[in-house]
Amino acid sequence: MSMFDRRVQLLLDRDRYERVAREAGRRGVSVATVIREAIDRSIPAGEERRMKAGRLILDAPDIPLPDPAALRKELEEIRSGR
Repeated sequence: MSMFDRRVQLLLDRDRYERVAREAGRRGVSVATVIREAIDRSIPAGEERRMKAGRLILDAPDIPLPDPAALRKELEEIRSGR
C-alpha cells in the first residue's frame, strides 16, 4: 500500500530529465524515486535536520580552553578597562 497521497506535476528541461532518468536507470528505480530522494536530501524533515545538527556538534573537534586563572585575569583586565 502506497503512502503517497499528493500528486505533483513537474516540468523539467531535457538535460535535467535525462540526468534524473539516467540515475534512475543506473539504480534500477523510478524517476519519481530519484526526485523524492533528492527532495529529502535537500530539505530534510525537522527531526532529521535536528539530528544532523546534533551529530555535527558532537563530532566537532574539542575547543582548547584557557587556564581558568589566566581567563580570570584576562576578564578582570577587560572589566577594569586596562
